[in-house]
Amino acid sequence: MGTGPAAGAGFDILDDSRHAQPEGDEEVTGPQRPVTAVPAHPDPAVPDSAVLDSAVLDSAGADDEDGVVERPMPARRRNRRVLWAVLALLLVIVLVLAGFALKAFGVFESDKDYDSTVGQGAALVEVESDSSIRDIGTTLADAGVVGSRKAFVNAVGDRTVDMGFYRLPKEISAAAAVAKMQGAQNRVGRMVIPEGRQLDSKKGADDQVIPGVFDEIAQATHVETDDETYGVTAKELSETAASATADDLGVPGWARAAFDELHGDHRRIEGLIASGAWETLNPRDDAKTLLRHLVTESSKRYTAWGLESAGETQMTPYQTLTIASIVEAEVRDDADYPKVARVIFNRLGADQRLEMDSTANYTAAIANIDLSTEAYADKNAWNTYHHKGLSVTPIGAVGEKAIDATLHPAPGNWMYFVTVDKAGKTLFSKTFEKHKQNRKLACRNKLLATGCE
Repeated sequence: MGTGPAAGAGFDILDDSRHAQPEGDEEVTGPQRPVTAVPAHPDPAVPDSAVLDSAVLDSAGADDEDGVVERPMPARRRNRRVLWAVLALLLVIVLVLAGFALKAFGVFESDKDYDSTVGQGAALVEVESDSSIRDIGTTLADAGVVGSRKAFVNAVGDRTVDMGFYRLPKEISAAAAVAKMQGAQNRVGRMVIPEGRQLDSKKGADDQVIPGVFDEIAQATHVETDDETYGVTAKELSETAASATADDLGVPGWARAAFDELHGDHRRIEGLIASGAWETLNPRDDAKTLLRHLVTESSKRYTAWGLESAGETQMTPYQTLTIASIVEAEVRDDADYPKVARVIFNRLGADQRLEMDSTANYTAAIANIDLSTEAYADKNAWNTYHHKGLSVTPIGAVGEKAIDATLHPAPGNWMYFVTVDKAGKTLFSKTFEKHKQNRKLACRNKLLATGCE
């Protein structure tokens, strides 16, 4: 078998040793790889690289059946292209992140602001408890109160804005909006229920109307804006309290038995709305939603105030709440609360009627410390002059001090007490004879007229 193409004049055979004919009688079998020849004396005009490239191409082409030569890309060039692609991708990512960051800092935001401090019309806006200043700015801008979020954020400075609902004019400057959101002047959906306040409004001895809890809610939620009038009426609240289920109103388990017994009577939720400040009554809510909010949140307050603990008295939470409401209504000075609580427990322990003026006043047309004959004589489930035990419900909104006094009454054997002057001084006594003497003092001071000789 031959050794491949013969070496012509002026050519060397590459790797000659690989293609030499074996010596002796050995016969070379199997296919032989063609040998590529390179001129031994290349043309000076042709670069060495071209000669080598030609050799490579000839070698590669020898295995290409179609005669098409594919020259592979050098590794260095491939690596360079991959590097540029990675760098380009990183640049895009950096630019996108930078854009988001700049947007977050408000670089691209409008800083439009109005000039007016008065504005026009009105809008109802809510500041939620977890709102940031930027969130509030967005809410105000969306409602048309301020020109832009950025203007509001810039105007706030180091001031804060309380959560809650606000009625604000539209198209006012950001500085004016910040000023109007300081304090309570433009707040809506906010009320403060004094201790002892009843659900229903009632006239006092001075002929002035004492607004009840229902009227307070109605006033707090009444809001007029450009688009709508919001709020509920005292009548709607009363009707809902009378007809809604315990689940509808979120009545706590410890109050449900008494609540169910008075179905159809709105006073079954008396005392279930605690005294104190209520900051977030939503004017957009209906009567049922508002009452549910107040009852469920009051239950949380009562729990925090210790109502559900038995204390020293072993009373149920509802009994404790009822006693505390009487304690609160009987005396002006809260330092006397523990003593009044002790009188109530002493009378209950002696199986004696409580005969508390406050329970007769609860259903009276006019609330008066000098209880009228009609109020004494009115036989109803609240008037403890006519039955033993507690009134059928609490008789007003209750506060923490009265609950604490009821859970921890003062030690003593008092059975009677009477307030003897307009400053609220109250005298306590063990015997009825001493109590009559104390009443005479109240008569001399013209605090009482009924029953005075």
